[in-house]
Amino acid sequence: MQNSKPFPYEEVKAKIQSAKSVTILSHINPDADALGTALGIYTLLKKDKIKRVEVVNASKVLPRYLDFLPYFNKIKHKIEYDNSLIISCDCGSIDRLGFDLENREIINIDHHQSSTHYGSINVVIPEYASSSQVAFGLFKNIYEIDADTATCFYAALFSDTQHFTTSSVNKEVFDVVGALVDAGAAPDIVAFNFTQRRPLSSLRILEKALRSLTLYKEAKVATLMVTKEDIEATGATIPDMEGIVDYAKSLVTVEIAIFAMELDEGIRISLRSKGVDVSRVALAFGGGGHRVASGFTIKESGMQEIIDIILEKIKELGLVNEK
Repeated sequence: MQNSKPFPYEEVKAKIQSAKSVTILSHINPDADALGTALGIYTLLKKDKIKRVEVVNASKVLPRYLDFLPYFNKIKHKIEYDNSLIISCDCGSIDRLGFDLENREIINIDHHQSSTHYGSINVVIPEYASSSQVAFGLFKNIYEIDADTATCFYAALFSDTQHFTTSSVNKEVFDVVGALVDAGAAPDIVAFNFTQRRPLSSLRILEKALRSLTLYKEAKVATLMVTKEDIEATGATIPDMEGIVDYAKSLVTVEIAIFAMELDEGIRISLRSKGVDVSRVALAFGGGGHRVASGFTIKESGMQEIIDIILEKIKELGLVNEK
């Protein structure tokens, strides 16, 4: 689907040119789209030897399989520049950036339909398959896209489309892929790092999650869960649990998959579907995301209790038809 709204090229270009320093942020517990988009923009802006540019993420633990991305080792965990222009990547609400950004100028680059449009400039296109596709569409007419930028943007797009298998994939996505490969992205290297570099802890926590698999609503809803004890026993990190929810979604009868993680800050819920709008469920609990991939965190509830509440909300919203 083509973006019907023109990109604010000149406005963004002017804002960046007038800034003495730029801080590029992505959401806490970042995925590949968040970090790939942020690093891709960093590679473009760092060419300006006069301007100070930093790339920052509030989370202390980042997905290690993404360390092949250019300048991955440049990601900081604290903002060092005062009054810098903020470029936020793949983040639907300002609180998920993890920093106090009051009175900061923000260029918000995103594709979440639940975006709160918190930026001074909002470049938010829900129809696009990844935030990196939005960033590419914006910056290709401002800067030359080199191999490092192309690699970051391609990896982000590869990830957020689940290796080009989601309903968001269309001709325009492959046009972008072609342009990124022409610019120097190597599909084989990206694919290798995404599929052949799993830590052992990710398999151990997957085993724990699969043991909890439960089916509801005539096997149209599947749930998985892991406890704090499971996480501690396996040595797993949050990045190790990325993608677990998709195992439940892959079952032939399942229309909605729910994955619950018991963390120190509360129970983190990931929702996935094969078509129905699970963002409506996430929004009901203060979260957000996409139509088929959303989530939220709830602080006061037991694991099974929150599963039961979500199941009731799914019924209330009529997302699954039962006989």
